[in-house]
Amino acid sequence: MTLELPGWTHTYSGKVRDLYVPAAPHPAGDVVLVVASDRISAYDHVLATPIPGKGTVLTQLSLWWFDQFADLVPNHVVTADGGPHGVPDAVAGRAMVCRRLEMFPVECVVRGYLTGSGLVEYRAGGAVCGVELPVGLEDGSRLPHPIFTPATKAELGEHDENVTFEAVVGQLGEPDATALRDLTLAVYARAEEVARERGIVLADTKLEFGRAPDGPDAGAIVLGDEVLTPDSSRFWPADAWQPGRAQPSFDKQYVRDWLTGESGWDRASDTTPPPLPDDVVRRTQERYLDAFRRLTGRDLDLG
Repeated sequence: MTLELPGWTHTYSGKVRDLYVPAAPHPAGDVVLVVASDRISAYDHVLATPIPGKGTVLTQLSLWWFDQFADLVPNHVVTADGGPHGVPDAVAGRAMVCRRLEMFPVECVVRGYLTGSGLVEYRAGGAVCGVELPVGLEDGSRLPHPIFTPATKAELGEHDENVTFEAVVGQLGEPDATALRDLTLAVYARAEEVARERGIVLADTKLEFGRAPDGPDAGAIVLGDEVLTPDSSRFWPADAWQPGRAQPSFDKQYVRDWLTGESGWDRASDTTPPPLPDDVVRRTQERYLDAFRRLTGRDLDLG
């Protein structure tokens, strides 16, 4: 269920986020209020059980990362503060007022390690998104260098499809495709170094970019959505990394593993995933909070 927020009108709900537009003209122009909920998704399903405080972790970690990349690429955040034109009190801490962008219809994925759908694709043909990789790699292997492995954006409930860089060129044109690839790799390089210094392996991440339609940077490519969170990235503890097996993680892989293992749910079926037990909820929340603590160096008070 979405909240009624004074001064804002609800327009859309995704798997995790709810979007609102201002009920009256906003001083910053064409903006949207992005509210991160406590919903959690897995295998293209929104699960019935929320993870308390998850929306706050996603928002606060995104804001922290946006600051780390300020010299690399502009971002869409106008403010995360309260006030008459800021974030309403009811969603304080888990919402941002953001510029509305003309979003590129591409998920900008970068992989520094081989796992997930990339591993499946590699095992089938020795390449990921058309990028040939050395033979003999295992689940969790570090790649010779990070690779750009884009995906098409799917409708809610559908699955994103990995595509080649050439396909992105065909869709967007070479200048924009090249710019997105280069920005994605630059953001990953910065984030991977930061995470490594804090004892975390950043295996892969997904970024979204748009074009600023107006303002002082009109026409520029802008980093939007969330960035480097446990929902959009795979974080592994560096001291436990061991290729050849599934890695312990600070992200929602724990929920995926419970669903396809202990719960007995068949992801290939048409059945709805079961509710999460209390201990799975607690342990998932702990992983999100631990990722935030390790990366930022501070604790997050969820009230």
